[in-house]
Amino acid sequence: MPTSPVKVRIPLTSFGHLITEVKRQLLGMEAPAAVKLTGLRKYFNSYTMQGRRNCVLATYSIVAVTMATYFLHRQTKKEAQRNSTA
Repeated sequence: MPTSPVKVRIPLTSFGHLITEVKRQLLGMEAPAAVKLTGLRKYFNSYTMQGRRNCVLATYSIVAVTMATYFLHRQTKKEAQRNSTA
């Protein structure tokens, strides 16, 4: 299994952990504590599992609402065409 170029051996299949480790070792960046996060960053962040989950749920929700709006709009458009031709 390939490993990361940093000191800690991390499988490349966990890309998020690799990025976190590279930031920590090469750039000296640490993840902020959950207490320091304020505003929307408290709920939508990539540092905590809850923040990641919220990002995924928001993305799926936006896609679902977009698809529902499209299909509803498409149906009303078809009904309008049927009524105009009859």
